[in-house]
Amino acid sequence: MADFFDVLEPKHVAMIEKQPVFFVATAAADGRINLSPKGYDAFRVISPTRVAYLDLAGSGNETHAHVTADQADKGRITLMFCNFDRPALILRIYGKATPVLPQDEAWERLADHFTMLPGTRQIFDITVESVQTSCGWGVPFMSFEAERETLKKAHRQMEPDAWTTKVAGRTQSIDGLPTRATDRYIAGAD
Repeated sequence: MADFFDVLEPKHVAMIEKQPVFFVATAAADGRINLSPKGYDAFRVISPTRVAYLDLAGSGNETHAHVTADQADKGRITLMFCNFDRPALILRIYGKATPVLPQDEAWERLADHFTMLPGTRQIFDITVESVQTSCGWGVPFMSFEAERETLKKAHRQMEPDAWTTKVAGRTQSIDGLPTRATDRYIAGAD
């Protein structure tokens, strides 16, 4: 049975902090629905009504395109956390997201919540509209072995100018929606 909450409660935050992976879903009015897994130490609960996550450059920029698309429900996003241990639990955060890039005025304040990772291109700042928990009884038991270092390693190995040029060329989603590119390479701390 699902339960809904207006804010993230301490028990929700405790569950979130234990998860090594979370999932992000977005959609524009037309086109494909995007669902992406996210790892690393990239998620922060800023307050009971605000969360954020670091987004590293990858194969596309669908989340950015969807949350900035010119549509009535602009910014909508769903985040999902699954507890692969005990107790069985799925937690979803429904909200509105804004991409904040390094060149944006809000960057420094938001970036202070994170340790930057190599290849960070933006931070998604999310206003929590509602939180849902459900049983998760169908989710298997799984144990965390280790993070894959491949993405961070690939970003560390690129020359900053080449990285910026590559990312700057990605100005639309797979469905042709516009995105905004970062103007700088972030080396990150690790």
